[in-house]
Amino acid sequence: MRGISLLGSTGSIGTQTLDVVRRNNDIKVVALAAGTRVKELADQVREFKPELVCVGKEELVPELKVLLGDMDVRIVYGEEGLVEVATIASADIVLTAVVGMMGIIPTIEAIKAHKDIALANKETLVTAGHIIMKLAKECNVNIYPVDSEHSAIFQSLNGEYHREVDKILLTASGGPFRGKKREELVNVTLEDALNHPNWSMGKKITIDSSTMVNKGLEVMEAQWLFDVPSSKVQVIIQPQSIIHSMVEFVDGGIMAQLGSPDMRLPIQYALYYPHRRELNTKRLDFYELGSITFEKPDFDTFKGLRLAYDASDRGGNIPTAFNAANELAVAKFLDRKIKYLDIPDIIEYSMNETVFIDNPSVDEILATEKSVYELVESRW
Repeated sequence: MRGISLLGSTGSIGTQTLDVVRRNNDIKVVALAAGTRVKELADQVREFKPELVCVGKEELVPELKVLLGDMDVRIVYGEEGLVEVATIASADIVLTAVVGMMGIIPTIEAIKAHKDIALANKETLVTAGHIIMKLAKECNVNIYPVDSEHSAIFQSLNGEYHREVDKILLTASGGPFRGKKREELVNVTLEDALNHPNWSMGKKITIDSSTMVNKGLEVMEAQWLFDVPSSKVQVIIQPQSIIHSMVEFVDGGIMAQLGSPDMRLPIQYALYYPHRRELNTKRLDFYELGSITFEKPDFDTFKGLRLAYDASDRGGNIPTAFNAANELAVAKFLDRKIKYLDIPDIIEYSMNETVFIDNPSVDEILATEKSVYELVESRW
């Protein structure tokens, strides 16, 4: 039986991962980590009976201990706790679904402990891809993408020679504001931005999808996962979210992965690769679907996507500045402290004000994040 350690168990990806585990009988949850949703975490512990559980803050430990007083489980907390969950001896694979850059250090330590990684935390590669991918190769560790788009690319590359890839075609739904112009987004509300047409996701990633910053992060993630420059990653709007991404080869042939928008498919594929399992997802009916359409992205309206390509081209710690600025800007928008169009403006300002560091260390990545946070807080 394969052991799984799950970081971010109460979030959207985490709960869907546990649903995949629930529907199969040959994966054992050995460790769970969550942030502040103590009651949900306690319920998960009772159902899956891990040996180790981590909560985000020390002050939440007493509440969790009360809820799990009759359970034989060790409780840890914070960043050190996340590392314990990521490196626990009984785990064969670690699924990282925490939001933000807090996923970097646990992922690095899991790789050093020779755990395979099911990666749902794109910020890890966006900011530290040059460290993560090199380390994974040195430790002979597999990284399986969980994002639907990167899983689709991974599946499309099966049996193919990576050096014969000409272009990655990264699809996007376009989000709730597809077809809108910048002037139409001036008065966008939080509720408007959280109304995604196709996917059910956490609040942060839903906002990122609406600004298309999420697609920009995926461009940078694809660079590292598939060893291609950003110039070979082309974003295509595919509103039905049926084609999850494609790969074009040097002979003009294109491989694509299609399916209904259900995150359990890429999660299950990552956990069981190279095998496939039955999944009770809605199946595509092409007669009912009728057509699949494509559009060019609007880089003027969705400035965050253009800035992502710029950050990728500049490299070094600039992708970290991009990501950190977006994380804080989205948090402020969710708290109704800034306007919707402030988000890409904050990203652009932060990128331009960040002192460039080539090939940054983990400490320099985290220092860049801190300096960007201070910069943004001083102006917004």
